[in-house]
Amino acid sequence: MAAIALFVHPDRPEALELAAGLTSRLVGAGHEVRLPPESAEAVNRTELAHLDDLIGERLDLAVSLGGDGSMLRAVTAVADEGVPVLGVNYGSLGYLTDIEPAAAPEAVDQFLAGDFCIEERIRLFCRLDDGTEVGALNEAIVEKMDSGRTVRLAVHIDGEFFTSYAADGLIAATPTGSTAYSLSAGGPILAPTMHALILTPVAPHTLFDRSLVLLPSSELVVEVLGDRPAAVAVDGHSLGELGEGGSLAVSVSDRPARLVTLGRRGFHQALKSSFGLSDR
Repeated sequence: MAAIALFVHPDRPEALELAAGLTSRLVGAGHEVRLPPESAEAVNRTELAHLDDLIGERLDLAVSLGGDGSMLRAVTAVADEGVPVLGVNYGSLGYLTDIEPAAAPEAVDQFLAGDFCIEERIRLFCRLDDGTEVGALNEAIVEKMDSGRTVRLAVHIDGEFFTSYAADGLIAATPTGSTAYSLSAGGPILAPTMHALILTPVAPHTLFDRSLVLLPSSELVVEVLGDRPAAVAVDGHSLGELGEGGSLAVSVSDRPARLVTLGRRGFHQALKSSFGLSDR
């Protein structure tokens, strides 16, 4: 019997309905089901509630029912334990979520039968100068806090000063995150299974406004210059702010995300669909 966690978007009734059905089906078959507390309450199975920092222990599979945001939460909760994640798409873009809702029960059965592949995606290891450490699948961002003013940021690569930016912010992204905020800021699209680190400036006040694609062995340090503080966010979650001299170090984690693939739509097809690219 397997231990399976379900991460459900709390504001999508259809996802909650599917989660309730999957939960009953799996428990009835003798499997252990775990749910984050708010999901457990939403599907009336509070006895299955597990906190995120405990949910990945001795877990066989995590299933995300939502969009890319739900998938990011699931990966954050279980990636350090090496747990594979299956994404069911209730979002609009679905770069990370590969399975459509109607196919979810079959997809879980297919996984339990051993008929699947694992696609590894690099993650970021992010460390603030106060000792806070977090992982990220998409990106880490250092950005301005005042809407009408830029922030000054120095970039060090592998221990050497590279340059400074007066900009709205800087994005350190993975290839998976290349289709997220980095893309909106003019960054390149990379195949998600590549091993690389992307640095993209946001609205820089400089002639050098290009993204950098760096080796996965690189370490970036972004330091705040001057007295204008900067906000720090990782995969959409705020980590607080940095004052003058404060810094964020970013490198590639030695614990990748492990995503379940079942031979369905690939990255190129997702890209074509998202951008409305022609078949001719």
